[in-house]
Amino acid sequence: MRRSAILVPAAAVLLAVPTGAVAGGLFPPRPGTTVTVLPAGQDNPSIADGVAIGKGTALYKSSGLGPAALNPAAPAGSEARYIDTDVFPGGVLPPGVTVTEAQGINVLRRIGENLARAGLTYQDVISMRVFLQNPDGQERMDFNGWNRAYRQFFANTSLSTGKPVPVPLGSAAPAPPMVVNPARPSRFALEIENLPVAGWLVEVEVDAAYPAKGK
Repeated sequence: MRRSAILVPAAAVLLAVPTGAVAGGLFPPRPGTTVTVLPAGQDNPSIADGVAIGKGTALYKSSGLGPAALNPAAPAGSEARYIDTDVFPGGVLPPGVTVTEAQGINVLRRIGENLARAGLTYQDVISMRVFLQNPDGQERMDFNGWNRAYRQFFANTSLSTGKPVPVPLGSAAPAPPMVVNPARPSRFALEIENLPVAGWLVEVEVDAAYPAKGK
């Protein structure tokens, strides 16, 4: 059985840890657990300030994953080739949805499948590294589009109520997220000149912690 301890990410409880927490015994974390440190004063922060990992915690580290070529109607090697037609039928993007946003959703769905094969879920993710390439004709990466995709799968619940927080898809009104998930991993995002596959705009790798098991 998984132990529903407050220090375990999969317990759906994340902490905005005050400075005095060290004296209170949160750090270092107990063996087999993690402590997520969140920015103070925010009800729905997008990422953690950091994550402390207790001794003996079993970790899973994914390889870098990009979007799958799920739009066979688009030319091979094009950005549109990596639009998930299960989410966007015919590869047609709704108003305001960018290709980076669509590819981000594609990647994060692949991340979920990857985690499931390892016996994990999105809630077990404790850190994330994101690599973004400029879309064709644009001078900078589409960070806003990536963040909308990210919020569909991570950091989309209120810390005070535990309820889901609506997320916009493109320019549409906010709606329930695709995956309700309280986890807020530590994260960085970098702009990359060229990702390894032609047409990719997004590549993501994650670290996840296996929840401690009860005796």
